[in-house]
Amino acid sequence: MSRKIFSYLFFLALAAVLLYFSFRGVKWADFTEGLRQAHYGWIFVSMAFSVLAFWIRGARWRLLIQGTGYKVSKMQAFDAVNMAYITNFAVPRAGELARCGVLVKASGAPFDMLLGTVVLERAFDLLCLFACVVLVVGLQWNLFGSFMKEQIWSPLLSMIAGKTLYLIAIIVLIILLSLVAFKYRNKLQRLFWGLKSGFTMQEKWPFFGYTLALWMCYLSMSFCTIRAFPAVADLNLLDAAFLMVTGSLGWVVPVQGGIGAYHFIVSLALTSVYGITQTQGLIFATISHESQAVTMILFGLISLIHLARSTK
Repeated sequence: MSRKIFSYLFFLALAAVLLYFSFRGVKWADFTEGLRQAHYGWIFVSMAFSVLAFWIRGARWRLLIQGTGYKVSKMQAFDAVNMAYITNFAVPRAGELARCGVLVKASGAPFDMLLGTVVLERAFDLLCLFACVVLVVGLQWNLFGSFMKEQIWSPLLSMIAGKTLYLIAIIVLIILLSLVAFKYRNKLQRLFWGLKSGFTMQEKWPFFGYTLALWMCYLSMSFCTIRAFPAVADLNLLDAAFLMVTGSLGWVVPVQGGIGAYHFIVSLALTSVYGITQTQGLIFATISHESQAVTMILFGLISLIHLARSTK
């Protein structure tokens, strides 16, 4: 238990540090005025696309589960996805475990097998994110490529270059994982059963269709937020795609609900690429993140109530 508390406090402290560096030097009078001038009608449209994305993610995950021979309804998958999002605001990355737990009783499927389908789904999303980064950077290297190289890739390489300690740690980790894998080989067998669902799934084209629709929702959310913010309202769909992928990198950082990490990387992208002020960049990042956070928490609570009523 103490280890879980330490982990929670560590990631919370990391989020606080990122928030501090993001908001350091912000002109608060300009910040509050920028929030007041935003067009919140566009934000509500963005939130609607966010809810649609939750539904699509649940429907797509349902196809993977059905590939293992178990059945769940779209509503059950939707509730489970919502529970995952709200759980991530409490404990980073615990949401993936929470949504599997929600469906264990509903589907009768083993927890390990459900976790395998989640791993497969997340791996596929990472491939999609990588493809989006390559596409966006390739279409406009002068702007987006320079940012990715100078602000993300180069600092990452410089941080690990020449440090043999990291290499030793990786080798030790591989050895430990191998020992754990041998000890829990029966559970891992069910996990790989879930991973195999992508190959045994009958409805592969609907899966790809859901995936395309999901990323179109993400793009629409980004574009709607752009339209809501006067300082960048003239940006186009390609700019929206760039901000979508940079924002996605912020959500990947294992802090509670992407807090701090999202604000830091999105405001950095806006100031570096488009030359707007730090305050304006943080207004955009705050509106974008908090509207998504409110949607996740609201629908997480709705699903929590629905699950409580349906299971008595």
